[in-house]
Amino acid sequence: MFRGFATISFYADDLAAARDWYTELLGQAPYYAFPEAPAAPAYMEYRIGDDADELGFIDRKYAPPGAGNAPGGAVMHWHVDDLQATFDKLLAMGAKEYQPITSHGESSFTTASVVDPFGNVLGIMHNPHYLEIVEARQGR
Repeated sequence: MFRGFATISFYADDLAAARDWYTELLGQAPYYAFPEAPAAPAYMEYRIGDDADELGFIDRKYAPPGAGNAPGGAVMHWHVDDLQATFDKLLAMGAKEYQPITSHGESSFTTASVVDPFGNVLGIMHNPHYLEIVEARQGR
């Protein structure tokens, strides 16, 4: 059965530009790229967050037949500690608002999403449940 998030894959027409943009956003270079430099990458991955989740990028020419280029569909939300600051940084880096910062009910679950410069929807979220899980793993 499902064991946990493994990899989310985004597509980009210009993987070198995507690499540069996400390296600046994440503060780290991808840990894997194929083919290796100096060739232009066709695929690359970052490992980010508490669980070293994989964010992969695939040259759009390898997208499945019929895959759309328009933003939409499911939104994968990444937990962030400061939603407003992260949202502001994404917009300052050229991402476009997809969903504004939205509080859900009277809980402290808050989401937002942007479209990155490559056409991918990037969701961000402040998620108290995520923090509870991390704290439980750390024995707090």
